Order: sequence, then structure tokens, then C-alpha cells
Amino acid sequence: MNRLLNWLDRRTGFRRIIEYALYENIPGGARWRYVWGSTLVFCLSVQFMTGLFLWMSYSPSSQTAWESVYYIQNEMTGGWLLRGIHHFTASVMNVLLVLHLMQVVIDGAYKAPREINFWFGLGLLLLVLGLSLTGYLLPWDQKGYWATKVATNIMGIVPLVGPALQRLVIGGPDYGHYTLTRFFALHAGVLPACVIALLVWHIFLFRRHGITAKDPNRKPDEYFWPDQVLNDAVACLAVLATVLFLVLRPWMFHTGEDLGAELAAPADPSETYSAARPEWYFLFLFEFLKFFPGGTEIWGAIIIPTFVMLIIFLMPIIGRWRLGHRFNVGLSLSLLAGVIFLTFLAMTKDKRDPAYKIAVEEARREADRVKALARSPLGIPREGAVTLLRNDPLTQGPKLFAKNCAGCHRYDGRDGMGNSLKESPSASDLKGFASRAWLAGLLDPQRIDSPHYFGATKFKDGKMAKFVKKDVAGFSDEQKTQLNKIIAALSAEAELKSQRDADRRDAALIAEGKTLIAGDSMRCSECHQFHKPDEDASAPDLTGFGSRDWLMNFIANPAHARFYGKRNDRMPAFGADKVLDDHAIGLVADWLRGDWYDPSPELPLAKQGPF
Repeated sequence: MNRLLNWLDRRTGFRRIIEYALYENIPGGARWRYVWGSTLVFCLSVQFMTGLFLWMSYSPSSQTAWESVYYIQNEMTGGWLLRGIHHFTASVMNVLLVLHLMQVVIDGAYKAPREINFWFGLGLLLLVLGLSLTGYLLPWDQKGYWATKVATNIMGIVPLVGPALQRLVIGGPDYGHYTLTRFFALHAGVLPACVIALLVWHIFLFRRHGITAKDPNRKPDEYFWPDQVLNDAVACLAVLATVLFLVLRPWMFHTGEDLGAELAAPADPSETYSAARPEWYFLFLFEFLKFFPGGTEIWGAIIIPTFVMLIIFLMPIIGRWRLGHRFNVGLSLSLLAGVIFLTFLAMTKDKRDPAYKIAVEEARREADRVKALARSPLGIPREGAVTLLRNDPLTQGPKLFAKNCAGCHRYDGRDGMGNSLKESPSASDLKGFASRAWLAGLLDPQRIDSPHYFGATKFKDGKMAKFVKKDVAGFSDEQKTQLNKIIAALSAEAELKSQRDADRRDAALIAEGKTLIAGDSMRCSECHQFHKPDEDASAPDLTGFGSRDWLMNFIANPAHARFYGKRNDRMPAFGADKVLDDHAIGLVADWLRGDWYDPSPELPLAKQGPF
């Protein structure tokens, strides 16, 4: 064995390299304050290794990026763990960078002859922040897309070169495929290469000038091996434990969140995203910019940060003055306190902001929904995952209802998105429309003229309301039984998914109800048409009442002769007037009817637990 090692040493000199690495002199002996550099190298190594494996399954295009990250997160064995380690190590690394910078400033390790190494360290700090920013976009989800768009818009306000620089970075006039590929090239190629180059020089200069020890005479000098190596190893293990805790926290505390890193809904430029926020380590800048409204934002985004970075860059020169070191330490502590305060302020404001809470909840629902759709038998279509939500009634129906219908109607007393409205409804509440329960309420003498149905419309004094309040109120028990059959039969016309079992079970009762509707005994045919032409009909056609076709045609043009005709009460003709196209009308109709994909109760791997 010795002969082999001697042969290898003669050709590589590995023993000298090991001795050079392990027997560095440490003035004043091993200390815990010296672990920050080693932990940063450890984090960087973890990032490179996990990033390489993520790269193997990542497809950098605007149509495939989210899909590939979804595959990593939910389908690839251990993918959620790999992605979680990569994500949270980036967060921990930013904390360690700040701690390392503070240790360097407090110990005066920026002073001559270490000025250049200090500047290299600042360059590494900026490069790591650049890695964090570019990596944020790569999942191509709503959260990363809109946060990155805000960040690059700041670039556009740089005097003279701002617009050109922004266009260069995003790859054109707007965000899209080229934006993603450029950010990926920066994140996986350019920036890591720059980090490695600077890190090599940083370590070389550090070994050349040695450690600047605070109180070096506290105890005798020691070699890097073994005490400092042990300290560094313990610190790296603590970092790894922290990262794993953050990755597994949802499983440990049963928060219901995905294990590993969050994956929001696919990026969709056509949809606003009010829950957009930068990662927590950029929150201080996000909050700081709020102090500079309108045209003054250049001060908060460009001028002041540039001035601060210039002062930090000049610390080695400022430190030569008699009180320079104290100034540098005081400035560093003040900046750290300001960053912490602004971050805390931003988080506190978000916690107290009802609109932001609603936006976060909506974003969470959409993220869960798109993952459920991706797991459906149809999977992700060729057009990309973004079309899953665009064509999903459960996602788009409430939005379209809130925008176009909630001015008059309500859905369970709200606007469809769960928001309460100050104005009173002026049309019926459409939750459960055409269901047996909804029709039973419509034919209830106590409820038909309530705000839930006709109470705020001109029909509250119409023939239907008068018939229900006068005639139905006096029905005998036998007539009430017949009325229930009519309700079941009329509801069956809608073929609601939620009532399929009941409709099959009550087939005979429904058949009797249809006969009663078409007959004269219950007086339905006096006004309504039902499965046969009736030129004298003066009320909406009950043929297929509440079905998808019936509802879409009604929304498209309620003033059609088949429905209310000239008696229509204010309801717009959304289709005839081209307010909504057939696709959008279909989404609203399907949502009101409950026709959407209902995933199985089985949880995805990322929510089942790691073992």
C-alpha cells in the first residue's frame, strides 16, 4: 500500500496538497467564529451537486419548465427531497453570507493587505444573490414569474441604459421563452462559473495572507487540523440539519403543505397574481421601495442601494482612518438591523392584509388544483400545463362569475371567489342552481320572494311568485307529494353530476313528475313549454332545464323567445352581445352545475410523507 501511495505522491504531490490544506496556521487557535467560510463552501457544494441532478430532469422552455419541475416534485423518486435541499440551502446560504461578512468586518479582516480579498467576497455575495434571483424563475410558476417580472422592471428604470438592459435580460419586449432560457443559462452556467473563479482567488488570497484573529493572544496558535476541522464539520452538519428540517417541516407538523420547495400554478401572463412576493431575503428591498412612490422609486431601487454598496466597497479605505473601523462596524450593524426591521415589517403587513390573505389562499387553491388535474387520467396536454387551469371550470368559473355576474347574483351569498360584497343582491343566488334543494326553495311560498330568489327582481310580483304564494301555499298533502315529484323530474332535466345516483334511484318517481309537468293538473303547462312546442308559452322553456345546453343558451341570451323574451329583467345577453365567448360561458355553466374533474382521495407522494 505504501509503495502505491508513494508512487501516486511522486506523480501528483497529493501529500503536499493535504498538508497545505490541513496544516494552515490559526493565530489564537481554533474558534467557532471561523466556521462561516467552510459552511459557505459546503453549501455551495451542495448547491452544485443537487443542481446537477435537477438539471438532468429539467426542460428549460416556457411550455415544459413547469411540467418538468412537477415531474421532479411529484413523480421522480426523491425528487421533492432533492429540490427541497437545493431550495432551502440557497436560503441558508444567504444568511451565512451575511454572518460571514459581519465576522470579517468586526474582526477587521478587510484591512490591508486583504482589501482585494474583501472585494472578492463582496463579488461572491452579489453573485449568490444573482443565483437566487435567476433560480426563482426556473420553475416557471406564477410566484416566480410575477416576482421576477417586478425585479426586472426595476432594472428598466436605470437611467439611459435601463430599457436596453431590461430588454437584453428578458430576451425581447416581453417575458416568455427567451426570458426563461437566458435565466437558466445565467443560473446554470455563467454565474456558477464566475462563482468558482472568484472563490478560487478568494481562497488563494485568504491562504496567502492568513487569518486576522481578534485577541490572537487568547491562546496559542494551532493548525487547522484537527480542532478547527472538527468545528467546521459540526457547523456543516448543523447547516445540513437545518436544511433538512425546513424540507421536512410540513410532514413533521402536518401543515398540509408540499414537502420540499413550493410549486405554484404554472405561469400565466393573462392572469394577475396578487400573492406575488420575492423570497424572504429580498423582502427588505420590497418593503423599502414602498417609501418611494411614483417617479421617486429610482431612489429606493437604484441610487440608495448603489450608494450603500459603494460605502461597503470602500470599507478597506475608510478603515485606515482612526475611527474608520468603528464607523464600518457601526454601519454594518445598522444595515443589518435595518434589513431585519424591513423584513419583519413586510411580513407583519402581509399577515394583517385581508386582501393578501385571500390572494395567498386563491394561489394555494390553484396550485393544488393544477396538480390534481395533472394527476388526472388525461394528464398534462401537449399545449402545456397552463391550459389545465384555463380550461378548468372550478378555477375559471368563479372568476368569471365574480367579474360578470356578481353585480346582481350571488353564489352562497358571496361573489363566487368567497368575497363578501357590500351591495345587496338584485337577482337570485345561484349556488345549487337546478338542484332539488334549489327548486324546492324556489317553490316555497316563504322564500320565492326573498332576496335568495325573486325578491330583488321584477318577478317578485309576477305570475310565478303569485302562483306559489297563493296556490302552492294552499296545496293539500297529496298535491305537495305531486309537487315533490315535479321538483325531482325538473331537476333531473339538468342531469347534474351530484344527483346522478338519486336520479337513477328515483327513475319511476321522475317519470311521474314529467307527466305532471306536461299535464294540466299542476298548471305548469299554462306558462311553460316542456318537451313539445307551445306557441302560447310565456315563461322559460323547461325542456332540459338546468342542463349544460340550456344554461349556456340562457346565459348567452336570456331575452330569447325560449326564455324570458321581452320580459327579461336586466340580465345582459353575454353571448349575443359578445361579452363572453362560448368557451367562457361553458366554464361558468359547468362551474354552476358542478361539472369538473373530481380527483380521487389519494394524496400525491409529496403530501403522504417522506418514508
